[in-house]
Amino acid sequence: MSRRGVVAISLWRFIIGAVLAVFALAVDAAAHEIRPAYLQIDQTGPTRYTVVWRTPVLSGMRLPVVLRFPESVRNVTPPAERDLPDSLVETRIIEAADGGLAGKRVEFVGLQATITNVLVRVHLLEGSVSTTMVHPSQPWIEVASRPGRLDVAKTFIAHGIEHILIGYDHLLFVLALMFIARDWRALLLTVTAFTAAHSITLTLATLGFVNVPGPPVEAAIAFSILLLACEIIRIQSGQASLTAQRPWLVAFAFGLLHGLGFAGALADLALPEGDIPLALLFFNVGVEIGQLMFIAAVIAAVGLVRLVRYPPVVGRRALLATTYGIGTMAAFWFVERLAAF
Repeated sequence: MSRRGVVAISLWRFIIGAVLAVFALAVDAAAHEIRPAYLQIDQTGPTRYTVVWRTPVLSGMRLPVVLRFPESVRNVTPPAERDLPDSLVETRIIEAADGGLAGKRVEFVGLQATITNVLVRVHLLEGSVSTTMVHPSQPWIEVASRPGRLDVAKTFIAHGIEHILIGYDHLLFVLALMFIARDWRALLLTVTAFTAAHSITLTLATLGFVNVPGPPVEAAIAFSILLLACEIIRIQSGQASLTAQRPWLVAFAFGLLHGLGFAGALADLALPEGDIPLALLFFNVGVEIGQLMFIAAVIAAVGLVRLVRYPPVVGRRALLATTYGIGTMAAFWFVERLAAF
């Protein structure tokens, strides 16, 4: 085999290995708690605030994060705890001397040892509202005196991007759709159909018009990836398939299902009703940006490989191996999620 052929095989092996390794990490990530915590601070007086602190609970254990206010802050009422099926809610009234909380830091002790984010919503007395996502890499927030108007947009666009890029099942589905699309036009129609479909169900579910339990939806999403992997194998073997002829129809149908999965990410935040419309809009924008980033990365990787000439059989085997990898991961997730019912 020529040197170019060897290089091409090495590149294909690297890409396939990277894809399978990244998605294999999802098996481990799924075993950890990634539902975000939520902190709401409502100013009720010049130096007085109502605080609601919700931490997720997994297998009976609460998130090991402690809320810490500055030393000048004292409790007016002791924390009152309320147990929910998936979280623990703590409510109290605090008083902040020295002019209130503006410009002061609120810390989340222990957050840096987790993979969980904290959504912080601060409603000040004059009516301004800020929404910020706190990450483990910076486990604190400084309360702004005058929140910027773009805070909500930045927060939920970033949350949408993050959700899709760590949503390994959604990315696997998009990757499988790219394998089915035969040309640029088909790829554009397919991705557009998937985007339109999941935007519809994301909106309906978030606004409360559709209510489907999360575990069955997650299992069905895994099954949709498995079905798509089987369709790719059929197409490669030369069998007739509606999926090959009309990939956008399949993308739209399964996209409706994936939108319900996206809605769960917003539902976990337990946002006040007034914040839902803007959060929904910008979260969806973030999801689309993240999806386009992933598609661009895949196209760039394929373009890199095509710079090297190699026998056609190498590309077919690489596609086949990747498809079996996708199907294997999807089958594992499907059984795992069924067992979790």
